[in-house]
Formats: sequence, structure tokens, C-alpha cells
Amino acid sequence: MSIQTNIQAHVDSFPPTMRRVADAILERPQIVVENTITELARACNTSEASIVRFCRALGLTGYPQLKLQMASELGKESAQLGANGSGAYGADISPSDTLAEMVSKIASSEILGIRETADSIDIEVLQRVVRRLERAKRVVLFGVGASNAGAQDLAQKLLRIGHVALAFHDAHDALVSAALIDAGDVAVGFSHNGKTKETNAFLRGAKQGGAFTVAITNVPDSPLTDHADAVLRTAVRETTFRSGAMASRIAQLTIVDYLFVGVARGRYDRTVQALKSTYEIVKELRDDH
Repeated sequence: MSIQTNIQAHVDSFPPTMRRVADAILERPQIVVENTITELARACNTSEASIVRFCRALGLTGYPQLKLQMASELGKESAQLGANGSGAYGADISPSDTLAEMVSKIASSEILGIRETADSIDIEVLQRVVRRLERAKRVVLFGVGASNAGAQDLAQKLLRIGHVALAFHDAHDALVSAALIDAGDVAVGFSHNGKTKETNAFLRGAKQGGAFTVAITNVPDSPLTDHADAVLRTAVRETTFRSGAMASRIAQLTIVDYLFVGVARGRYDRTVQALKSTYEIVKELRDDH
């Protein structure tokens, strides 16, 4: 996972002195490459010791490693975008952007989210979740807002290949379902920051009921993961347009596809037949004229 994505995933957990460093780097990553630790500390109104603690919180040995990895990361992103790229990956949309620049920035952000999510996924955990989904009596899924898109999509995909899968829009319905869940069921909660109260309550209730619980989130040490038997992490950078939940939604749907294909390939012939049967039964409802 990139340094910038790692910083954004943990930014809300940093104390104020480290938060200022994180914000400065996220706003302009080149600040690390261009400045010494003393200059960065001065620019962030903090101490060199705080910057060292910040580096160690990211799993780095110190500022030299941060500087080296950031230079490598920015160089790689620049090469991938090309000379005519519209800013760095994760660059925010500005009022002066042309429509073409906006399209380029969104595409870059979403491509990066898919790539980093794929690179950081724990295959052993993914396989464990796939096996649980294969054997589940029923699968119950929930997310709030944009995170509900992933829940609805996975439920629909599983339903089409013969699994009992339920996704809820309403938090009360989700909690009622969690209260009636038991061993042999699987509950999946979707939350980008892992702090959504409704999703946390849903997954907590499902775990108390004995279900195998799965958290799909961008923050590995978020409250949601406390209620999860397995955590599947997305890896995206959201900016001011976070309210649109663009890159996070795409990354969650990417994990949904991993899970669906993982389950489907386990019984390939039955899956193909199920997809064919479900396609044929709704075919007559389509207006082809």
C-alpha cells in the first residue's frame, strides 16, 4: 500500500501534532521530498520528534525511509500518468479544472483504488471468507449510504447463483435480521471509515448471535473490525469530494467481485446453469423493441 493511502487511512487517529504533518503531506506530498525533517517540522508547527513518531506510526523506521519511499511513490505515479497527466493520483477536483481534467483525475483515483486494493488484499483471509460464504445457510449484508451499493450488489450476485442472501437499506431491518441470526450464517458489514454507527451495531449484533462476521473497510483498526472475524481492506484515497464516495465505492465493489467469483468458481457447472436459468426467466420481461 502506498504511503499516501496509508496516511489517509490512519489520519483520524493521529494526535494534533501528527495530524498536522499528515494533512500537510496529503495536501502536497512533494513536501516530504523537498524538505529536511527540520524544515517539515517548522512548516507543520511541530517538532522533529513528532515527525519521527509519525513515521513509526506508519511502520517506517524514520524520516529518511519516508522520504525515500515518497520519492519512489511519486515517481511511479508520475510515470503512470504520463507527461500530460492532470496532477497526481488522488488530486482533488478544483473549480478551474476543465471537464477533461476532471475525467482524468477521477479515472486516475479509481484506477489507483482498484490497483492498491488488489495489491493489499490478504488472499488467505479472502479464501476464508469465500469458504464461509459457500457453506452459509444465509448471508446478510448491510452498509449505509454509498457503502450500501456493495451490500446490494453482493446480495444480488449470490442470489443469482442459488444462495440465500439479504441486503438491507433500512438500519432497523438490518438490526432485526442481526438479532435473529445464528451460527451457520454470514454477516457482512460495509463501511469506508469503519465508524458508521448503524453498521457497527449490525455487525456487533450478528457476532453476538454466532454468525461469522466480515468487515469491508478502508481502516484496518477501526471500530468495525472489533466485531469482525475477518477483515477485507480496501485501499483508496478520498479527497474533498469524499461526500460523493467515488473511489471507496469502486474499491468495495472490487472486493465484492473477488468474493462472488471466488464462490462461483467453487461450483462452476452449477454457477453457469444458475446464471443461464436466471437470465432466461427474466428474458421475457425485457422490452427488446
